[in-house]
Amino acid sequence: MKIIFMGTPDYAGHILQKIIDTKDIEVVAVYTQPDKPVGRKKVLTSPVVKTIALQNGIVVHQPNRLRDESTIKEVTGTECDYIVVAAYGQILPLEILQHAPCINLHASILPQYRGASPIQQTLLNGDSKTGVTAMLMDEGLDTGDIIKIKEIDVNKTEMAESLFDRLSDAACELTIDVLENFNSYIPIKQDDSLSSHCKKISKQDGEVEFDDATAIFNKYRAFTPWPGIYLSSGLKLKKIELVDEVSQNESGKILDIEKEGVVIGCKRGSIKVLSVQPESKNEMDVISYINGKRLNIADTLS
Repeated sequence: MKIIFMGTPDYAGHILQKIIDTKDIEVVAVYTQPDKPVGRKKVLTSPVVKTIALQNGIVVHQPNRLRDESTIKEVTGTECDYIVVAAYGQILPLEILQHAPCINLHASILPQYRGASPIQQTLLNGDSKTGVTAMLMDEGLDTGDIIKIKEIDVNKTEMAESLFDRLSDAACELTIDVLENFNSYIPIKQDDSLSSHCKKISKQDGEVEFDDATAIFNKYRAFTPWPGIYLSSGLKLKKIELVDEVSQNESGKILDIEKEGVVIGCKRGSIKVLSVQPESKNEMDVISYINGKRLNIADTLS
C-alpha cells in the first residue's frame, strides 16, 4: 500500500511515524508547511513531520500553496493508494481529491467542531467526551463523509497538552485501522444541522475577567501554554485551580490568602491563583506578587 502523507503539527508527526512503522505500508511522499521562524531569535525551524520524513528517507515537499498548478501536477503525478491528511492547514483542490481517496483525521466527533481549534473548543465547552474522526475528504471544510470515529473521555481538569497527546494516540490507532480495513467501512454523510465551527485561536482570546470561574478555568485548560490567560492589566494567570462554580462574589476580590495560593472571587464561583507573571517579568508565586503589591483580603487582584 502506497501513501502520500500531508500534515504539519507535532501530532501529525506521531501519525506519520505510526504509518512508517506499519508493515506493508509505504509512504512515498510527505507534504508539510514551509519552515518558519520560531522564538525571539526567529530561528528557521522545520515541522516535526519534515524531520521524521527525512530521517526515514522520504521525499518532502513544502509548497506555499497546494493549489498551485505545479504542486497539483506533482501530487497527481505520484502513484499512491491513499492520501492521509492530518491538520495540513490547507484545503485540498478537487484534482488532488480525485487522485486517490483522501482520508482526513480530525480531532473532534464530527460534525461537531469543524474548523481550526477542535481540541481547545472541547475544553472551552467543558465537554466530557471527544474523539478523532476519520473522514473521506471533499471540497468543504471538515464536511466529508465519516469513515469511523474513535471516542475518548475527558476529565474536568485535563489540560490541552494532555488531551492533544491522547488524541494523537487515538488518531494513530484509527489511521492504521482505516487504512488496513478501508474497503470494509461504509462512509456516512454528516448531518450539517448538527455542525458547529471553531475558529483559529488568537492571542486576544486569552483575556479574562472575573465573571464566571468555570469559564476562566476552562480557558486556562484550553489556552495553556498558548496564548495563556491574562487580565486586562496584562497580568498573566499562570497556574490556577477551580474552587467552586456557584458562589456569588465581587469580581476580582481576594477572598482568602492561603499558604500556596490566593482565592479570588468571581461574579459566579471562585478560583485559586497559584502563580502569575506580570508584564515583562518572570513567572512568580502569587503570594510574592500580592506581598509586593501590598494586597490583602478584600482587595482586588489586578
